[in-house]
Amino acid sequence: MAKCLNSVCTDDHIVKGNFLQGIVAMPARRALEKEKIDSLEKLSNYSEEEVMQFHGFGKNTMKKLKDHMKANNLIFKDR
Repeated sequence: MAKCLNSVCTDDHIVKGNFLQGIVAMPARRALEKEKIDSLEKLSNYSEEEVMQFHGFGKNTMKKLKDHMKANNLIFKDR
């Protein structure tokens, strides 16, 4: 029998802050945290193409993110 079902892997993937909580899913939030992106201002230094390369980002997530950035008067940088 297994000693414990609490995997070390899941403990390592807990997002520490609440940046974009409720806006985008956990895989995308973890990818941003991995890249040290913890604010919309930092995110605006990236192009859409760069962000789409991160794990967890697809068309739906990008649309949500762009809408949220627009509501906060920010946009992605040009290529």
